[in-house]
Amino acid sequence: MQLLLIRHAHALAGRNDAARPLSERGRKQIRVLARFLKRAENFAAREVWHSPLVRSRDTATLLMQRLRANTRLVAVAGLAPSADPTLMAARLKKRRQPLVIVGHEPHLSALASLLVTGNATPPVFVLRKCAALALARDSGRWTVQWQVSPALLK
Repeated sequence: MQLLLIRHAHALAGRNDAARPLSERGRKQIRVLARFLKRAENFAAREVWHSPLVRSRDTATLLMQRLRANTRLVAVAGLAPSADPTLMAARLKKRRQPLVIVGHEPHLSALASLLVTGNATPPVFVLRKCAALALARDSGRWTVQWQVSPALLK
């Protein structure tokens, strides 16, 4: 199974954290990441899970539009910034098809660390805004395929 973890793009500041929209900088980050994924042909998922927060949903939506991907977007409650990564790891055990998850820190780093090392803390990954981390599971073991952030792709 292939799993692509993507942190949401840069968002505007605001009092209502759940409703913070993407900034122009965030939209640019999405364009850069989409170009990389398109050139590298690193996108095979037909489903994208994202947190219910606006910046995560908008990152997923805009990225899939840029990739012209035929994907189903699904809001998943267990992807909040402070969500327990063990719950998502348990869901992923049953998953066989490639998947993209668009979420938040510190949840994504904890989830990736848990999958690869067996421990959510201390995190061994850091996902900057609009960064992507590709993992693969073979014979029950997760391995890192690659990690990239928009700043590296300029």
